[in-house]
Amino acid sequence: MTYPIRPISEAEWPAFSGVLQEGFGMTPHPSQEARWKAGTEFDRTLAAFDGDTVAGVTSVFSLSMTVPGGRLPVAGVTAVSVLPSHRRRGVLSALMRRQLADVRERGESVAALYASEAAIYGRFGYGRASANLAFQVRTDGTDFVPGAPHDPSLRLRVVRPAEARADYERVFGSVVGRRPGRYARDESFWAGVLADEEADQRGAGPLRSVVAEDDGGVRGYALFRIKPSWDDDGVADGELSLQELEAVDPAAYALLWRSVLDRDLVSRVHAVSRPVDDPITALLANQRQVRARWYDELWVRLVEVDRALAGRSYGAPVDVVLEVEDGVCPWNARRWRLSADATGAECKPVDDEPDVSLPVAALGSAFLGDGLLAAQLGAGLLREHTPGAVRSLATAMAWDPKPWAGLTF
Repeated sequence: MTYPIRPISEAEWPAFSGVLQEGFGMTPHPSQEARWKAGTEFDRTLAAFDGDTVAGVTSVFSLSMTVPGGRLPVAGVTAVSVLPSHRRRGVLSALMRRQLADVRERGESVAALYASEAAIYGRFGYGRASANLAFQVRTDGTDFVPGAPHDPSLRLRVVRPAEARADYERVFGSVVGRRPGRYARDESFWAGVLADEEADQRGAGPLRSVVAEDDGGVRGYALFRIKPSWDDDGVADGELSLQELEAVDPAAYALLWRSVLDRDLVSRVHAVSRPVDDPITALLANQRQVRARWYDELWVRLVEVDRALAGRSYGAPVDVVLEVEDGVCPWNARRWRLSADATGAECKPVDDEPDVSLPVAALGSAFLGDGLLAAQLGAGLLREHTPGAVRSLATAMAWDPKPWAGLTF
């Protein structure tokens, strides 16, 4: 069967929301759904119809995302779901293909998403492009290493999160360009970050905040919740859930972490989402205090290989011919010569013999600077025709710091 696909109108929101609630098995609080709806770009929100029934949906946020060496417009894919009654009928495939065609038509060369299930999106050319750490730190024995940055001009100030948004925005605007994967936040994203109704708290307590500042203004902030608790002996055993910690310089960063770790009546800090190379692991003298779990984060899809690869910087010179395999976006399925150095990059179609043959998802996984090209070669997922070509490509595409978005979209 074929299912007509088109953007929905605002009046069709209940049907759109209903598919997501069935697909994800969740029922959002009315306030959460109102924020979600307010941030929806309806002209980029697609539905597949079975008669009058909305059988599947997907949407896009128009993001400005940091990539190695700069920024690009990126299609932030979200809200992908199919009714349980319509699984295995090609609804998802039809939606993904239509969406990628629309992304290309809008001039975006890259799409990115958070995957609810890691096995789904490789079929559509997405590759795992960044990772995320969730970790817990016992607050006892968390001294910093000698020489940890310290600025006597800095001081801490407890603030009400709802009243400090302008400071948060200034700090975030200063750091968003430093790490690939981070993206600019509009009104709806900030509303979600600072949301603090009972449904948002999930039993972890109200949103709290402390800022690090000097006479020139705020240089960093931490957002967190505290769930108080005591053990059977009456010893405080509270948990602090760190939502965000951003700072413009190392001294402010260290002071904010010190404030979080030294919080009274808290025995452990749970960081919900942090980059894999978070500097806190270098600051702690006893790094074994960190109990970390690794998760995949952003998945990236090169919608137009040539424009995407030419739109980022490279950490080392490279000149390779790539034979790209792409069964979803056929305009990518050909040979491309990628030539890049410190002055720039270009990617042009060629008929030359390839140095490497690889699926487009492999390039997506490496695009933000944290790819697994060597591992994929070892697994037999890439074919290297010129010895050393994969190492050359992987070295050129690697980037520091590691990519991380930090806020699910």
